[in-house]
Amino acid sequence: MSSQLKGACIFGQSGGPTAVINASMYGVVSAALASENITHVYGAQYGIKGVLEDKLFDMGAENAEELKLLLNTPSSELGSCRYKIAEPKEDDSDYKRILEVFKKYDVRYFFYNGGNDSMDTCNKISRYMSSVGYECRVIGVPKTIDNDLFGTDHCPGYGSAAKYIATSCMELYKDTCVYSTGTVNVVEIMGRHAGWLAASAALASYKGCGPDLVYLPERDFDMDSFCADVERVYKEKGKALVVVSEGIHYADGSFVSEAKTSSNDGFGHVQLGGLAVMLASVLHQRIGVKVRGIELSLLQRAAAHQASATDIAEAEMAGRFAVESALSGVSGKMAAFGRDTEGGQYRCVPTLIDLEDVANREKTVPTEWINAEGNFVTEDFINYALPLIQGESDAVYEDGLPRYAKLKKIYASQEVTV
Repeated sequence: MSSQLKGACIFGQSGGPTAVINASMYGVVSAALASENITHVYGAQYGIKGVLEDKLFDMGAENAEELKLLLNTPSSELGSCRYKIAEPKEDDSDYKRILEVFKKYDVRYFFYNGGNDSMDTCNKISRYMSSVGYECRVIGVPKTIDNDLFGTDHCPGYGSAAKYIATSCMELYKDTCVYSTGTVNVVEIMGRHAGWLAASAALASYKGCGPDLVYLPERDFDMDSFCADVERVYKEKGKALVVVSEGIHYADGSFVSEAKTSSNDGFGHVQLGGLAVMLASVLHQRIGVKVRGIELSLLQRAAAHQASATDIAEAEMAGRFAVESALSGVSGKMAAFGRDTEGGQYRCVPTLIDLEDVANREKTVPTEWINAEGNFVTEDFINYALPLIQGESDAVYEDGLPRYAKLKKIYASQEVTV
C-alpha cells in the first residue's frame, strides 16, 4: 500500500461519551484539515448510523476557534450510537451501503472513536474494504471511561472520570464526618466487568479522605463478608464510606444488583443500576445504622469541569496520531498508549495495535493490585492511576459557566462529484 493516498475522510463517535472524547475529535479533524492528501473532512452524525444514512457534516465549514473549544466540551458532539453490524458473511447489506457512501464521497480514510464494541465495528469495516479491493485506511481511536480496552496502557476518558470520582469521594468523606451520629455511605461506581473506575476512588484515600472499603468485579462478592467489613469499620470509626463497582457479582457469576432489567444496549449488554440503594438496605437491616446509597451515574462521564489536563492532551494526541498513522500508510490498527517511566517520570507513548486483537476483549484490573481481603486496592494501582489525573483544564468560561463548542453541523452536499 502506497503511503500517498488522496481522498476524503470520515470521523465518527460511538458508544458512551466521555469528558474528553471531543478532544480526540479535535485531534482528528485538525490534523485531517491540515493534510494535503485529505480532500474533505466529514463527521458522521450518530456514529456508523450516520454513514449508513448518509448524514455527514462538513467539518471544513466549521469555525476554527469553535473547533478548538471541543478540547473542553464533554459528551459526543457529533452524536453517538450503539449499533452492532453483522459479520459480512452473515449479512453484508450494511457493508455494501457503507461502501456506497464511501465511493460517493471518495472516502479513503475512516476514523472511528470508541471502546471495545466500536473497535469490533472498525475491524469489520477494515476487513470488508480490503476483501472487496477498496483502498481505505481504517484506524480506531480509543475511548472509554471504563479503561478496559485491551492492548493499551490506559484509555482517553479514564483519567478525567477517575479524577471526578476521587474528588467526589473526598467531598463525600468530608460530609460523612459532619455529625457526631454515625453514618454509612455506599457509593456505586460504573464498571460492568472491569473495576478501574471504582478503584480510582482509592486515590481519595491516598490523600487521606476517601473510602474505607472498595469492591471490584475482579473478585467474587460475598454479602456476609461485606457486612462484616462495614460493621468493623463502623465500630472503629463511627462512620464508613464504601465504594462498590456496579458489576460486582457472586461466585456463581450473578450480579449483586437487584435492578437488572430486561433492557440492554445494541450489543446485548444488560443495563445495571440500583446496587447502592440495595446494599444500603441490607446494611441497615443487618447492622442497624443509618445508611445512604449514592449512585454517581452519568456524571462520571460528563464531568468536564473535573477533566484531567493530562487526559485532554492525550485524547487529542490519540486523534492526531491516528491521522498521522493513516497518512503514512497504516490501516487496520487502533491508536494505543504505552507508558514510559524512565527516570521516574511518567510519559505517554503513542503506539499501534491490530484491531483484530482489540475487538471484543476486555482488560481488567490485575488481581495482584487488589488486597488479599478483596476490599481495597494496593499501592501499585495508586502508582498506575495517579499520573493520569494530573493537571486542570483551561476551559473558557462566560458569565460564570463553561463555554462549550457550538458547531454549525452543516450536512455535506448530496450532489457530490468525484
